[in-house]
Amino acid sequence: MLSPQRNDFFDWRIMSLAPDSTTRHRVVVVGGGFAGLYAVRRLRRAPVDVTLVDRRNFHLFQPLVYQVATGALTPGEIAAPLRSVFKRDKNVRVVLGEVTGFDLTANEVIVERSPAGVAERRIPYDTLIVAGGSSYSYFGRDEWRTFAPDIKTVESALEVRRRILSAFEAAEDESQSTRRTAWVTFVVVGAGPTGVELAGQIAEIARDTFRRDFREVDTRVARIYLVEMADRVLPLFPERLSARAAHALERLGVSPLPGHKVVDIDEHSVTLAPVTGTSFRIPAKTVIWAAGVVASELARRLAAAAGQTVDRAGRIPVGPDLTVAGHPEVFALGDMALPHRADGSPAPLPGLAPVAMQQGSYAAETIEARLQGREPRPFRYRDKGNLATIGRARAVADIKGLHLSGLPAWLIWLVVHLFYLIGFQNRVVVVLRWSFSFLTKGRAARLITAELPVAGARGEDARRGVDLIATRR
Repeated sequence: MLSPQRNDFFDWRIMSLAPDSTTRHRVVVVGGGFAGLYAVRRLRRAPVDVTLVDRRNFHLFQPLVYQVATGALTPGEIAAPLRSVFKRDKNVRVVLGEVTGFDLTANEVIVERSPAGVAERRIPYDTLIVAGGSSYSYFGRDEWRTFAPDIKTVESALEVRRRILSAFEAAEDESQSTRRTAWVTFVVVGAGPTGVELAGQIAEIARDTFRRDFREVDTRVARIYLVEMADRVLPLFPERLSARAAHALERLGVSPLPGHKVVDIDEHSVTLAPVTGTSFRIPAKTVIWAAGVVASELARRLAAAAGQTVDRAGRIPVGPDLTVAGHPEVFALGDMALPHRADGSPAPLPGLAPVAMQQGSYAAETIEARLQGREPRPFRYRDKGNLATIGRARAVADIKGLHLSGLPAWLIWLVVHLFYLIGFQNRVVVVLRWSFSFLTKGRAARLITAELPVAGARGEDARRGVDLIATRR
């Protein structure tokens, strides 16, 4: 850990970042998320050569992944191919591969699993930006992942969509009332913005989208539980807005359960324990995880290469300028980094997209300043507020002390997300999708792209059979 008695971070002036007379300054960016994307976008007009490395060939707009999971949008509408984003920027090169290590002595990034099947390649750099992001944490119970998938990736979002849609199909086919109830019972773990938005969407599917689609089951009786360890939903929002969000969820038919923690999950149920009292079991076939995050494995690998240690959340410590101690040429950004002040005390930031965006832009500005011989300023996060949508015309907004809810907050949420969504075509398509959904209460993507279960089978074997394609409405 960092010592508060001395400045463990560097004086950037001990290292010249100016390119020599024969080569341009080489910047390698690891990760095409918000931090990496904004860093590269800022550097595309700078006198540097940028190499962007990612194991996926696209940038995913993470705040809208839950809408893929609930059939409101398709993956292609919230993702942009990285090569397409930077096709006009001649100083930017995109490399598809997985970063597995760092050689900070030789200034090289180790990349494996390339499309050509190359076992290992090394990419040299003068400045390195690592923005590996994070994943959901199951708090040491990774076996729950099988029963409660998250919605961090396209694949997991599609799996959640399959489970949600299949649950209603199973309820339609189930004759026993207790088992039918379990099929239309949904538990969302985590009442941050993602959990709240997801629970609200599932409630709207049950009460609006599917209301006339089934004959044997009344989808409006679906039960949606929103579990949160804190004493209220949206714990990072002001209490007044949290209360309004909880009320809006209840009107949709969602049952918030603040002050509860998950103690067990299996194929048929979730066991919860309140802060005071005894644990109880909720029969539910569909559980979705949206609680807690842990830093990318890249943080641990970078820390090991730099002789640092990560914290309990797996984050690597960085200085006021977001660089790793002893390595002024290495930036660590986003959810995988824990910023520190000049005196060595930690200055944690929320795991939000705006933080990553601002850090990416800052890292690029710092590189430009160093190349010009200017002293960079420390990073300072500018908090522009928080937004969360609950359902159609329902949202809450905390914007620099201005608290809004209902339709005004929802309209702000729409505008902000459209503004930051990458790609003009994506913006146009998403506006059309949202307009269609608002007017018809329908869903654009209701395909169950998996196989029907085999009688008596469980897990992966249960999905072998013929494809089932739900009617698209």
